[in-house]
Amino acid sequence: MTESGKITLTADDGSEEVFFVLEKAEIAGNSYLLVTDSGEDEAQALILRQMEAGDTAAYEPVEDEKELKILSGYFEELLDNDVEIRLE
Repeated sequence: MTESGKITLTADDGSEEVFFVLEKAEIAGNSYLLVTDSGEDEAQALILRQMEAGDTAAYEPVEDEKELKILSGYFEELLDNDVEIRLE
């Protein structure tokens, strides 16, 4: 993660994508990031789980609907309900 609140993720194919980090949380021994694809109000959000990857941090999107619902509520509370996370 950078000082500016952005993170660059590299996919398996070598492509890179920049995300804006809204919040980080440690829950039940796991690290999660709430990120968006832009700094705009109506941005697409992802919740990423940090995976064990040696010296480099690796993240994967959380896809389980039950886990997403729980994490979404947690992140909304952390951000004082300033954001609404809609599951699609």
